[in-house]
Parts: sequence; structure tokens; C-alpha cells
Amino acid sequence: MRKEVRSWPYSFPQSPDFLKSDQRGSVIGRLSVKDQYLKVGNGPPRFAHVGLAAPGDVGSWEFQTKGYQLWTQANERGIFFIKAILPGIYNLYSWVPGVMGNYMYESSVTVTPGTNIKLPHLVFKPPRDGPTLWEIGIPDRSAAEFYVPPNETRFRQYGLWERYTEIYPKKDLVFTVGTSDYKKDRFFTDVLRL
Repeated sequence: MRKEVRSWPYSFPQSPDFLKSDQRGSVIGRLSVKDQYLKVGNGPPRFAHVGLAAPGDVGSWEFQTKGYQLWTQANERGIFFIKAILPGIYNLYSWVPGVMGNYMYESSVTVTPGTNIKLPHLVFKPPRDGPTLWEIGIPDRSAAEFYVPPNETRFRQYGLWERYTEIYPKKDLVFTVGTSDYKKDRFFTDVLRL
């Protein structure tokens, strides 16, 4: 698999619509998190997701259905590298596991054939109005930390939510902030009891 990843983009396609490596560009940069209310986690974000997508607003990449999106994960020092980018104008977006909100670089990124763009040090200041009073779970775009009913894979599978009424036939789970444990007392998805 690593050999395939390193060889991308392939050089053997002969179509003029498939751009070769020298007709594409790359972007390298470093991202840090600065949040005055976090006790830990300021500085280089471990494994932040960084991507290029069509220009838009903060978080708009989540709703884009056309065009290219190219994503990578930053290393433990916040350094990221996106290669084999088709020429075009993009916004750079990011989200960081464990940190609320989305990041968007304020300038657009224009990629031309053969360019290697080095961005300045980027600083993500999560949107907030004060310290976190309480939270349920981890802001990581998954529900892996919540209760998932036992099954063959110990992960989500289609129809698993239907087990909710089997497990809780008479009343719903009640999560009490400060005493409940989201690993046991919060189902992995919201279920409508009919």
C-alpha cells in the first residue's frame, strides 16, 4: 500500500485529462492551536486533519459535493504536506481532534503547475466565549467513545440503533452532567422512540 501511495499520481495514464506529477503542485505548512482556556493541547495539534477544498466559509468543506478535496493529517509537531494537487484556487481548512470548531486559513491558496507552496505558521484559535463548563464526549467527529451495543465488530453497523428499544424497552437513558459516564450512559446515536 505504501508503494502505491508513494507512486501517486501515476505516470502511465496517457489521457491529457490526467495531469502528471510535474503538472501538479504541493502545499506544506505548520498548524498550532492557541486556546487560552485549554489546560493542555495548546501548541502543535497532534494529528490535525488539514485539507484543501473549494473556496467557501469556515466549515463549508463538509457540505461540498463537487470539485476536489485533498486531505492529510499533520504530524505530532503540526507539520502537514499535501501533494499532487491539481491547479486551482482553494481554501485551506482544518479540524483538530479534541478541539471544538473548524479552522480556515484567511487567504486563498492558488496552486499552479509545479509549484511548492510553503505557508506561514498557521494558528487556530477555536471559537469560544469562555471556558467549557461541561461536555459530553470528545470533539473528534466520531461517536466511538459512547456506548455501542455488543455486536460482532464492536463498532457501528447498519441497523444497530434498532437495538436501543431492545436494551431499554421501558424508558430512555438519562444523562446527568457530573455523575453519568458517557461511555455507559450515552448511546452512540440519538434514537427516536415511536
